[in-house]
Amino acid sequence: MVDRDKEKIEDIIKERKNAHNFFLKNSDVYRSFVDLEQKTYSDGHLKKKYKELIAIGISIVINCKSCIQWHINEALNSGSTNEEILEAIEVGIEMGGGPATVSSRFALKVLEYNK
Repeated sequence: MVDRDKEKIEDIIKERKNAHNFFLKNSDVYRSFVDLEQKTYSDGHLKKKYKELIAIGISIVINCKSCIQWHINEALNSGSTNEEILEAIEVGIEMGGGPATVSSRFALKVLEYNK
């Protein structure tokens, strides 16, 4: 992994943590969003692992690097394999066409970062 890619991922993580801490203290709306997120990704008829894989595909299509990093990390923490994550990335590529291939390159860097 190229150092600048690692720095980019670490910057995304740092920025998200800083914003998260600020908004938790200062925003009722954000706290409601966090509650929604926790309920959405809890096990139900679909296990958290599968919800995170779905979110990876969506993140690829919308080209949200922070989302890609977050959901790959959460998928790994929920027991997803690299192969399952790759298939989720491939679904995003199929749904998003050519532009999604650009997002998928970043997703591969995040997978490598998490090794």
